[in-house]
Amino acid sequence: MLPDMLHDSGQLWVVATPIGNLQDFSPRAVDTLRQADTVLAEDTRITRRLLDAHGISTRLESVHEHNETRVSETIVERLAGGARMALVSDAGTPLLSDPGYRLVRLAQEHGVPVRVVPGPSAVTAALSVAGMSTRPFWFEGFLPAKGEARRQRLAELGDLRATLVFFEAPHRVRECLHDMIEVLGATREAAFARELSKRHEEVRRDSLEALARRLEEQPARGEFVLMVGGAPAVVAKDAELARVLRCLVDVLPTRQAAAVAAEITGAKRNEAYAMALELRGGDS
Repeated sequence: MLPDMLHDSGQLWVVATPIGNLQDFSPRAVDTLRQADTVLAEDTRITRRLLDAHGISTRLESVHEHNETRVSETIVERLAGGARMALVSDAGTPLLSDPGYRLVRLAQEHGVPVRVVPGPSAVTAALSVAGMSTRPFWFEGFLPAKGEARRQRLAELGDLRATLVFFEAPHRVRECLHDMIEVLGATREAAFARELSKRHEEVRRDSLEALARRLEEQPARGEFVLMVGGAPAVVAKDAELARVLRCLVDVLPTRQAAAVAAEITGAKRNEAYAMALELRGGDS
């Protein structure tokens, strides 16, 4: 059982690792992993290759999505006893679609200092070269693997006026793009980035339809970051009008509901009235 307050605790570092090019490993990150008693890794085989490349002999332990809940309390107990540990993912910044959230939260809740050693991130790397707006952006990570659930989630995100950022595996990226075309529209601006910081780095920006054609013509290799432009203003405005009207048409007459909704959203009254009639099934 973890105590409520910990004294003379160790420390947990959250350390970013290269997303491709091993030279992107900062001197501070290398020093931190050398000084740690244990490196907590998502896949110890991948991290061992990275550590060997930088002459780091620190002991590795596995913390991944299937064991994180089970091992976190024991790890925090060791940190409470003075252990110094570093948490890394296979590549990039931990906790971004990677394990570690439960461990970091539990350590904080029990007074263990948690420090960050920032560095590479596929999210920010892709956005920096995509040529798309980042004000704002929405990081979604991996979409559901099954088509129906994936399309449903895309529909939920489709009205956001923010650049949407996804991770996707090469064997699923074509299918994912076709679902995006179906749900978001073939002409929606988008970009993909793959093999970031590696020899065959590729970044392309075009319509969803054009990007899908590109990946039909050539093999999809490497992990992908997909970025999709936010909903056009008119789409977002219509979505807001529909949301307000749904709340009003059940409690107000159609014309009154339309007038109130138009006042709230700034829509034209005739547009609000037409949509209210549609929501009522044509009955005035």
